[in-house]
Amino acid sequence: MTPSSTPSAGPSGFKVAAAPISWGVCEVPGWGRVLDAPTVLGEMAGLGVHATELGPPGYLPRDPADLRALLGEYGLNLVGGFLAVVLHEDPGAALTAAGESAALFAACGAEVLVLAAATGLDGYDERPALSAAEWATLVGTAAKIRDVAAEHGLVTVLHPHVGTHVETGAEVERFLADSDLPLCLDTGHLIVGGTDPVALAKRYPDRIGHLHLKDVNGKLAEDVRAGRVAYTEAVGAGLYVPLGEGDVDIDAMVGSVHKAGYDGWYVLEQDTALSEESPVERPKRDVATSLAYLRGVLGRLTAG
Repeated sequence: MTPSSTPSAGPSGFKVAAAPISWGVCEVPGWGRVLDAPTVLGEMAGLGVHATELGPPGYLPRDPADLRALLGEYGLNLVGGFLAVVLHEDPGAALTAAGESAALFAACGAEVLVLAAATGLDGYDERPALSAAEWATLVGTAAKIRDVAAEHGLVTVLHPHVGTHVETGAEVERFLADSDLPLCLDTGHLIVGGTDPVALAKRYPDRIGHLHLKDVNGKLAEDVRAGRVAYTEAVGAGLYVPLGEGDVDIDAMVGSVHKAGYDGWYVLEQDTALSEESPVERPKRDVATSLAYLRGVLGRLTAG
């Protein structure tokens, strides 16, 4: 198979993609069971998805020719990938990592570098506070990474993410005020961090550069915000559920960005942690449910 010339799993005009994290593939040590790449990519293709984000470093090949060949076996295009790097100290190291990822993404036809402001700690359960100087370095380093990625033809988006230095509502607003980077609007991470993604999209329609679509168990999200449950534990307990089964107004979210002229990717990216006892068919089943729901939402927009 070769990559599809129609990079969509949704109604005409909408670009829908998947991500390995929906199958439990994560960069965090000890996150859970990791399914092999042929299983994950094969199940994506079997669901009618024609594009994916890269997944964590080392999961898929880092050699461009090898990566293109592997994705081509499953008819998948590369959208881009997630890069969590420390932005508030040692900008040189962050720029080196970003340059390597941007070169790989571009060589494989990708469009987006999804950047997160990592703390430098393992996982996403703790966040040390930043000084004003460290915040300024974070913003400046993000801008430099944007410029490096742009040299490779990529757009850089900042991903507000639980357990990073842009997580809470106040931090999202501060970043939007201090930086001109667009956001990756992740409906799940924003809600866990205390931001209404629908309201955010309506306030800043011109700052939405990429979408990660999740649905959320609102009770577990509140437990994480309140510090009663660690993020990793909550994910394992079912924090993210298939689209349409949680407390995110996906219809309003998608309708809002579409009305504002968004023409980027709709990525089904629902963080999953698999135990050894987890049914191996669960990720495919959950993504299929989400994909069917999203197709319905997009179809109604097309019909309207």
